[in-house]
Amino acid sequence: MKEVRDVHEELRARLREAGEAHEPDRARILARIERGMAGEALPERPARPPLAGWARVVGATAAVAGLLAVGGYAVASAVKGDEPADQTVAVSPSPTPSPDATSRPPVKPDPTPSAEKPDRKPSPTPSRTPTAKNTPAAPLPETSDNEDGPLWSDGSVDPHSNDFWAQSNLTLKTGEKLTALTVELRVALTDGVNDAGAWRSLPEEDFTLTVGEDDGFLVYRWVLKEGRTVPEGEFVFAGQYDHARGGRDAKDDRYTMTATADGKQYTVGGDFARSGDENTADGDS
Repeated sequence: MKEVRDVHEELRARLREAGEAHEPDRARILARIERGMAGEALPERPARPPLAGWARVVGATAAVAGLLAVGGYAVASAVKGDEPADQTVAVSPSPTPSPDATSRPPVKPDPTPSAEKPDRKPSPTPSRTPTAKNTPAAPLPETSDNEDGPLWSDGSVDPHSNDFWAQSNLTLKTGEKLTALTVELRVALTDGVNDAGAWRSLPEEDFTLTVGEDDGFLVYRWVLKEGRTVPEGEFVFAGQYDHARGGRDAKDDRYTMTATADGKQYTVGGDFARSGDENTADGDS
């Protein structure tokens, strides 16, 4: 309020100074007086009602009052604008911690990488499938005939085998649709032989695979599930295994396949090339 009063006093002082500084035109006033006295300078004008003169005075007064009021309002607004306005800050309530967030510690990932076999070079074939460690059933009857009816077979050591790892491939050809099929691979347990996986080119979900040891052999057995069939064509079954360092002789390994086609059962099988022959030992030619 003090600032408003100071502004009003300053406006009044300026108005007084303007009035005191006004200098009337004395020559013009004297000339008008002389013309009035002579009665010839100014034409007669109709007299205005007294009310009109008073209206002019009242209007001028109101204008001055309005000017003062507007000036005071502007100054008051400017002064008020300088004052900081009250502000309200909305504060969110603190979240209630979840019981699960405080009752369970964070799970740390296992930084230990899975171990891999050194120098392993698997054959460029379909990915191998997990194996079930079970004791195989009784071995299939051995045979040295690789042809029987619509069936033809072959056993060989994969050329990608190396000094620490090997893969035995069994190839089956059939000229008829098979409604039953069992494929058995028997790998002699020479030094360091240990299962390293298996795969087949036929659909994985069509077969049950078991892997185990029996009578000095590591045995892989694929059994066609009931209700599934094998179409005509050529297919591969492969067993993978680690072994002691150096070339491994596959002379004691063997395989057997039994199948049913058109209600008849057929059997094929054989062994692998002996040492010194083609596809004999791992890594040798």
